[in-house]
Amino acid sequence: MPRTAQSPDRRRSSRPRAGAAHRRPATRQRPDGEFAPPQGSTPALPPIASFSELAMPAGLLTTLERQGVTAPFPIQAATLPNTLAGRDVLGRGRTGSGKTLAFGLGLLARTAGRRAEPRRPLALVLVPTRELAQQVTDALTPYADAVNLRATTVVGGMSLGRQANALRRGAEVLIATPGRLADLIDRGDCMLDRVAITVLDEADQMTDMGFLPQVTQLLDLTPPGGQRMLFSATLDRNIDQLVRRFLSDPVTHSVDPSAGAVTAMEHHVLHVSDTDKQETTAHIAARDGRVLMFVGMKHAADRLVRKLASRGVRAGALHGGKSQSQRNRTLENFRTGDVTVLVATNVAARGIHIDDLDLVVNVDPPADHKDYLHRGGRTARAGQAGTVVTLVTPSQRREMAGLMDKAGITPNAASVRPGDGELARITGARAPSDQPIAPVRRETPNARRGPQNAPSKRRSRRGSSTRNS
Repeated sequence: MPRTAQSPDRRRSSRPRAGAAHRRPATRQRPDGEFAPPQGSTPALPPIASFSELAMPAGLLTTLERQGVTAPFPIQAATLPNTLAGRDVLGRGRTGSGKTLAFGLGLLARTAGRRAEPRRPLALVLVPTRELAQQVTDALTPYADAVNLRATTVVGGMSLGRQANALRRGAEVLIATPGRLADLIDRGDCMLDRVAITVLDEADQMTDMGFLPQVTQLLDLTPPGGQRMLFSATLDRNIDQLVRRFLSDPVTHSVDPSAGAVTAMEHHVLHVSDTDKQETTAHIAARDGRVLMFVGMKHAADRLVRKLASRGVRAGALHGGKSQSQRNRTLENFRTGDVTVLVATNVAARGIHIDDLDLVVNVDPPADHKDYLHRGGRTARAGQAGTVVTLVTPSQRREMAGLMDKAGITPNAASVRPGDGELARITGARAPSDQPIAPVRRETPNARRGPQNAPSKRRSRRGSSTRNS
């Protein structure tokens, strides 16, 4: 018998306040920095084998077929019966595993048929970055349209007035970054007292970026009887308090352990000397094909783009110092091939989907194993092949070895120099043309714009960690 979507209005009308003891499922911390997910007291519904087993609105099923989604991914098969039933869900799956539809289909099915009042959305999806907000919006829009639901997105770097106007017109589904949503609430342009379903996507990164106080305040503004879902590729113990405080008797599902987020990839640690690192990077960038390169700082990204342009390589920078329109333009140039190298800070580690990207290079090693997982997650998506390469200088070897061990990865290691056959075999590296080219378009950040999702001055003490995003 098809499983039906339980209307938010029919779900339990109230639940104890966030601080109530039985709303805090016991969690056990593990030495790897993650926590053992809580075990709910109510058994989870069994997974499905086909979307047709779910009594979702016909428009959603038709759109799945139209989009070529013929069978549920494991995380969708396991969680959709429970999200449709109104259960709280704690889900973890590797990047590209289908988390967006895992929460999105249930959210839309349970919201279908309802109409939002001006400024009062019915469902909320909180994400850490503008890029992830746009990806979620793009993924859910065809399905929202199919059931006549209005979705709007509010993020930093875009017109606050236009976003306020969209909320005044009414939107059933709101996809937002915490800082911008908090600003709109402060202005009286948005209220969360009608939100029946709340999703936290990539909650661990929100806490890493300093958004935990804002996320907590926003969740406190939603009705206590609502459904709450938390999805992420990793479950860091920093979000343990969110789970204990806001999830009630959750269904927990993990497609694979955190290290499993990158098992479909080849991993290479390439040992380079300090003097060879820059030239090695240029040779990799000159390959025949696109490559996503990660560096640690915004100014390092801009500097590398200029150096590559001087060597004949078309590159673009993506970081929190760019306006949203600049970032969108750079991404589009990368997608179309007008730019073959995207040089990014961690702002691109989550929420960016590039089809057929087969190489990610950590020019600067990531700060921790979580950053490694999410940087690498830009390739090998949906079962495709991909390679992750990290350039490591002698002084970085010990720290990188510990990071890989914590991520549960045993990489292939090699010492390389520019022009080496092994470097070419792994990355497709070749000598650059050394014919300088002009950048595709000079991008000068608007000095009047703040950093991505920057909190207002009243929140600046906790928002500083977003500045290099």
